[in-house]
Amino acid sequence: MHGSSRGGEISGCQRNGSGLTSVRMKLDILVFASHPDDAELGCGGTILSEVKKGKKVGIVDLTLGELGTRGNPDLRKKETAKSSKVLGIAIRENLQFRDAFFINDESHQLEIVKVIRKYKPDIILANAIQDRHPDHPKAAQLVSQSVFVSGLLKIETEIDTGKQEAWRPSKVYHYIQSWHIKPDFIINISDFWEKKMEAIKCFESQFYSRESAEPETFISSPEFLKLLEARAKEYGSLIGVEFGEGFTVERTPGISALEHLI
Repeated sequence: MHGSSRGGEISGCQRNGSGLTSVRMKLDILVFASHPDDAELGCGGTILSEVKKGKKVGIVDLTLGELGTRGNPDLRKKETAKSSKVLGIAIRENLQFRDAFFINDESHQLEIVKVIRKYKPDIILANAIQDRHPDHPKAAQLVSQSVFVSGLLKIETEIDTGKQEAWRPSKVYHYIQSWHIKPDFIINISDFWEKKMEAIKCFESQFYSRESAEPETFISSPEFLKLLEARAKEYGSLIGVEFGEGFTVERTPGISALEHLI
């Protein structure tokens, strides 16, 4: 397992590869993603919606996506920084786990735990529970188990500021990626669709371009973004709006009143 590379607030003065500066803050929502661009593709509209409401949202990418067919880690760091600015997120970090080879074991869980305890989010968003890329469900399980471990008082962790307190987020939801999964709930992202696409297209190396001479991949096909839009319209149609993002849950969610449903 590689060491950690930390990111942070956009307004900070010292920057790393993600373009963000390391800070200490409590987040409302922390998004975990196997690769740079997973969060944008899976829940970018939801991130934008929550940021617009004044929520502090952060993203932690587990790998640099270094085994991707197109692009390279340095280029993807620059693309990640551009996308993070579009999303308006508070922090972004990259744990630099080995792309394709990270596993769900004690050492990887403890790295996730350190991040959870550092930012104390109320809500975690994580990769899809099933998907065509093995790293996605693998990350989903790794994050889910780390959330539980993070709440255990006898699991001790430290970062540069010292010993950490136990913290367990109250909610864990999984965004849906390439494979079709029946969502447990859908977020209306109609007002944020164009901005979501702007964030996605910051990852120029990964998507269709007539000028690119790199090999074609599943997501670089000109049909991929059309598929993404069709999926968002399908989810939107299920709740009577134009665009939606679907999520699955680990436990049954509750509401305080019927009028909160749309």
